[in-house]
Amino acid sequence: MEVLRPVMQTEPRCAMRGSCGPKVIFGKPLPCPYDGPPSEDDVDRDLLMTLCGADFAQGPTCCTTDQLETLRDNLGLAENLISSCPACRNNFRKFWCSFTCSPEQASFLNVTERQLSSTRQVAVKAVDFYVSEQFGQGFYDSCKDIKMGATNGYAMDLLGGGAKDYHAFLKFMGDEKDMGSPFQINFPPSSPSNYSPLNVTARNCYDNDLASRCTCIDCLDVCEKLPEIPPPNAEPTCHVGLVSCLTFALLLLYGLAVLSFILGYGLQVTLRRRREKSYERVALATDTASERVASPRSHTRGLIGASSLAQYLDGEDSTGTQSESRRLGRGASLLDPIETVQPRHYRLNTVLRRAFYRLGLIAATYPWLNFAIVFAIFGLLNLGWKRFEVETDPVRLWVAPDSESKLQKEFFDEHFGPFYRVEQVFVTSTVPGGGSSPQDKPPVLTWEHLKYWADVEEDIRNLESSPHGYTLSDVCLKPAGPDGFCVVQSVMAWFGNDLSSYDPDTWQDRLENCAETPVNCLPDFQQPLAPEMVLGLVPEDEEGRKEYVNATAMVITYVVPDSLDKTEQGKAMEWEYTLRDYLQKLGERAPREAGLEIAWSTGVSLEEEINKSTNTDIKIVVLSYVAMFFYVAFTLGNGAATRDDEGLWTCLAQWVTNLPKFFWQPSASSTLSLDSRLSPRLFPRLPRALFVGSKFTLGLFGIALVILSVGSSVGLFSALGVKVTLIIAEVIPFLVLAVGVDNVFILVHELDRQNLLHGPNAGSGAGAAAWAYGDSYSYGHTTPMSPTRARSGLDSQERELEAEHEQEVSLDAGSTPQYLSAEERVARTLAKMGPSILLSTVTETVAFALGALVPMPAVRNFALYAAGSVFLNAVLQITVFVSALVVDLKRVEASRVDCFPCVRMPPRIALLEAPPTSSGLSFLARFIKKRYAPFLLKPLVKGVVLLTFGGILVASIISIQHIELGFDQRLAFPSESYLIPYFDSVDAYLDIGPPVYFVVHDVDVTHRPGQQELCGRFTTCDPYSIANVLEAERKREEVSYISQPAASWIDDFFNWLDPLKDKCCRVRKNNHDIFCEPGESPRRCQTCYANHEPAWNITMNGLPEGEEFMSYLRQWLVSPTDEDCPLAGKASFGDALALSSDAKELVASHFRTFHKPLKSQADLINAFAAAHRIADDLSEATGATVFPYSLHYVFFDQFAHIIPITEQILGLGLAAILLVTALLLGSWRTGTIVTSVVALTVVTVMGVMGVWGINLNAISLVNLVISLGIAVEFCAHVARAFMSAGSGLPVDHPAGQKERDERMWIALVDVGPSVLSGITFTKLIGMCVLALTRSKFLEIYYFRMWLTLIISGALHGLVLLPVVLSLAGGSGFPQQEADEEWMSHAIRNDYEYTPFLADDESALSD
Repeated sequence: MEVLRPVMQTEPRCAMRGSCGPKVIFGKPLPCPYDGPPSEDDVDRDLLMTLCGADFAQGPTCCTTDQLETLRDNLGLAENLISSCPACRNNFRKFWCSFTCSPEQASFLNVTERQLSSTRQVAVKAVDFYVSEQFGQGFYDSCKDIKMGATNGYAMDLLGGGAKDYHAFLKFMGDEKDMGSPFQINFPPSSPSNYSPLNVTARNCYDNDLASRCTCIDCLDVCEKLPEIPPPNAEPTCHVGLVSCLTFALLLLYGLAVLSFILGYGLQVTLRRRREKSYERVALATDTASERVASPRSHTRGLIGASSLAQYLDGEDSTGTQSESRRLGRGASLLDPIETVQPRHYRLNTVLRRAFYRLGLIAATYPWLNFAIVFAIFGLLNLGWKRFEVETDPVRLWVAPDSESKLQKEFFDEHFGPFYRVEQVFVTSTVPGGGSSPQDKPPVLTWEHLKYWADVEEDIRNLESSPHGYTLSDVCLKPAGPDGFCVVQSVMAWFGNDLSSYDPDTWQDRLENCAETPVNCLPDFQQPLAPEMVLGLVPEDEEGRKEYVNATAMVITYVVPDSLDKTEQGKAMEWEYTLRDYLQKLGERAPREAGLEIAWSTGVSLEEEINKSTNTDIKIVVLSYVAMFFYVAFTLGNGAATRDDEGLWTCLAQWVTNLPKFFWQPSASSTLSLDSRLSPRLFPRLPRALFVGSKFTLGLFGIALVILSVGSSVGLFSALGVKVTLIIAEVIPFLVLAVGVDNVFILVHELDRQNLLHGPNAGSGAGAAAWAYGDSYSYGHTTPMSPTRARSGLDSQERELEAEHEQEVSLDAGSTPQYLSAEERVARTLAKMGPSILLSTVTETVAFALGALVPMPAVRNFALYAAGSVFLNAVLQITVFVSALVVDLKRVEASRVDCFPCVRMPPRIALLEAPPTSSGLSFLARFIKKRYAPFLLKPLVKGVVLLTFGGILVASIISIQHIELGFDQRLAFPSESYLIPYFDSVDAYLDIGPPVYFVVHDVDVTHRPGQQELCGRFTTCDPYSIANVLEAERKREEVSYISQPAASWIDDFFNWLDPLKDKCCRVRKNNHDIFCEPGESPRRCQTCYANHEPAWNITMNGLPEGEEFMSYLRQWLVSPTDEDCPLAGKASFGDALALSSDAKELVASHFRTFHKPLKSQADLINAFAAAHRIADDLSEATGATVFPYSLHYVFFDQFAHIIPITEQILGLGLAAILLVTALLLGSWRTGTIVTSVVALTVVTVMGVMGVWGINLNAISLVNLVISLGIAVEFCAHVARAFMSAGSGLPVDHPAGQKERDERMWIALVDVGPSVLSGITFTKLIGMCVLALTRSKFLEIYYFRMWLTLIISGALHGLVLLPVVLSLAGGSGFPQQEADEEWMSHAIRNDYEYTPFLADDESALSD
């Protein structure tokens, strides 16, 4: 380095003065080296004072007029960016005026190199400029926060290359470059002893004088601090240690409950042992007879019959009951309580039973007519399929029509145009062997990769669509107008989309320079490209500096405008389909050609992939249905069709046993066998249970009714204009099969019982009378459900004769068997089970229908279709299926083969006196009767059950606190969709958030108050104006989720009018009503506000209002945004304002900013909530209407309301269940218990959601609504059976506890097997098959949730509910008709509840 002046001068001297021509032709002029005193020659003093102020009003200077003109031009360019902050503007002028004109120039400036200019003059090539740290830091601080609204960035990005300190700021300004200094200016950190650094006082942006003070937008120190608020959806602030206060309180209460139970049980055991010891001492002092009388077992011989209830009754009733009990057997006084106490009757029960009996009798008597009528009606319902439509638009699918976000989106699209269609590609290097996390991938930027990708981008630019041949240039966004360039954000834009000027040794320097100072590498569309827009996952060195060359991914974005005009939109979509096809092929060949992987998306990708038919693993779904279908069909007839029918293994065993007799026994001596089954045969006898007793056809018919109900529901609601969604196609069949098939099981199993009581084999053998006859007949009680009494159309005289006949029959009931026709048995079946089916159907239908209150169309439509399907399925079951039951029953009794009714098996010869070979109970019923029910109803077990489920409740509530909102959109795509790696790449590589627009309307911007509510860069702007608040919110990014400065159109518009910006707003000198074009001569034009009264100033006094405002605004919107006037509005704000049709009124405008990078569902939801909170605050503060809009908001609107919606729907569903169950069961107590157990089931499902990572969204809300319905299925039948087995004892009766235990035991044996077989096992089988799916959507929202639901429902319905009902259930109502026959039969066939029986033999007998 050449030091030209090593000795400090004591007198003022210059280091350079004058202009010596440019370095190249048309370049900027270079100063001349000059080692001499300052001079007053050739100085335009007025221009000097205008530029540099009063300090240069007199005295010699080191600059000439040529230099001043160059300085004026350079300052004008800079002040387009910084004029809004007087401190920065004046510091900037002070800095460069001192550099150019200071008479003390030589004391801080040293010319170190010289060069020859294009005019062959010696000119300056490099200088050292010594600046004090105090001034340098103050200069930088005054400018660092000035915003560049048009780019949502900072003026420092353009003025200082994004400098983070004053050293980088000065270096950027001093570096020699085309758009900067024409020679090199170095800023050494320290100065030699013979130089004194420039050390003037820098102005501060927070100083109070008008020449310094800046507004809040450009100076953080003058901003009013917003009140502190917690982040959106913040965690509870109340904690005890590591857990929330709620968790701590629940754990404490549960711990106290467990401790109390242990202490209470221990005390009870201790007291009982003391009583037993006392009893033993008393027993030793008595004789044997007294011992028998005192024995506690002698008082438990009956269920709760004469020996247990009579002690609470007086007079003849007690005596009569004891005698009747001795005559009929143990337990008769409970099961036939008319002779024990006055029974409680519930009139609704009687009405319902009679109604169902009549319905069943008609359906069974005229089955084929019933088939014809019902199927004709349902056929008419299916005509609605003509209007069948599937909704596929994601917005119309998941967003309510009146949703606030949807209405706001429509407002935005109408006034500003739809959001851009983004075509985006992520490029990474391949990893040998495949599969690697983003952090482990090698750097993508190599010379070979850049050359390959340059060719790819060239191919994309030249793509032509079919059939119209559109190219990228025809559809892309061009900020400068139709003749401008496309916005393509890519690394290649830093190289000018051409690598020919670079080589393997120079490309890295270019890339690093562009990444550090994007303003030096403007692309053809003239907007700086920040590195986070085009590079992904950039590592840092040990000092925290970005290593851009080692970036893991390149991000390429093609911006295509969208349109409400279908023609324009069609052009874009046609080109996007071509781009999609190209990228699909590129994704296949790029790994082998260049070692690159791509992840990509186009504007048509999202809807296209969501609507693919492969969205579900269809084979697995079908296999799941088939598995459930065959389970139902094969197991439906395995209850107790007949008592003596042999199965497959029995037939084989008998055949093997009797086969030798076929060969050894002489035919002459053969005698007739007493039982044809024992006759020796050459071939095995066909098992009747398999061929005749099977109900495969009946099961398939029941499943067909499920399908018919779903189809009819679709037809009905399609006719009403309700569109089908994919969720309906996937879920409704599962749901209807789940909640409907148990009704089929219950009806079939009850018919089996009726066949045992009144079928063809009911009167065979000794004791048949006791088997087949109802005890009510022996009491002389006339049953209204008898076949004669119940038939309609009989006159009163006939009814009296029939009543006398019934009395005669009942008087002889002890000796005469009662055989009922198949129609009568089926009618009695429906009479008993119909009210239970009605209870479950009504509660389910109401619960599902309440889901229609959810505003989301997908959920609302699902709820309607589900409610309709369940209701129609129940109608089919109590009509058509009842007819099918009698047809199948007649087939069985005629020994016709199932599935092939034309084939009839030969009748069997059996011994009439043969005793029954079984009790008519299935294995499951025997297990419940002998093992499960007695164990469950033990006092200790009840306590353990209550504690266990209490613990589950506590754990569920704790887990519910950790449920997250959201729906990972990747789950909505097929597992092989190319969008899944794309969204993975967005999360991993994209380091910039989505744009958000704050839309403002209903404000009059043509008058000063309205302007002050919007602006932020003038001293009289409202402190809580929209611009000021958005800037204040940006400073608390963790709360607002806003990371970039807002683009304030009104501030740029008013600054465009500043007369100091002489290349912006200009009018003709001779006609101020005519605006000048950008290229017009300055001689013909002047600035708009030149000589304006009052003059333009930062107090807004004199700024335009009224029609003048609109006139200037219209011109601003069409003025091109370029280097000469970056404040012009055409490119920056052309789509930010919506004018009225006559352009005389501003209808709406928006302020654009950006969210911080949103990497998770929680971030997206919180950003949505934060933006709406800010908009609400702005609306309240300004009086204008403000709302936020971003592309993803419309899909996340549901999460703003889903928690209250969930509470509302589940709350209304539970209220409906309570009302219906209490009404149909006849007990508010029992209804409350059932509703509570259903609620606990749903709470448990929600608890598992928190553990298993299932988010709360519309899908899971649907499943929670389903949980209500299925939980009712588990509970309703058990509760109905419990209430129907009552003796009528008051709840507070001394024998009430034992009576409730007895009723619960009967209920479990009665309906428990049907509930387990009909819903639990059916759905478990389906879910086990569904576990094989590869679809994460099906796995998470169906397999996980439904498996939890089934297990939780079964446990709560068959474990917790029986325990709670046995402890606190309401008083029951004795069944007056057919039930008494079954119960009497149960007594005589060992249906005893073991804990209440004295003899162990009966407990073991079956």
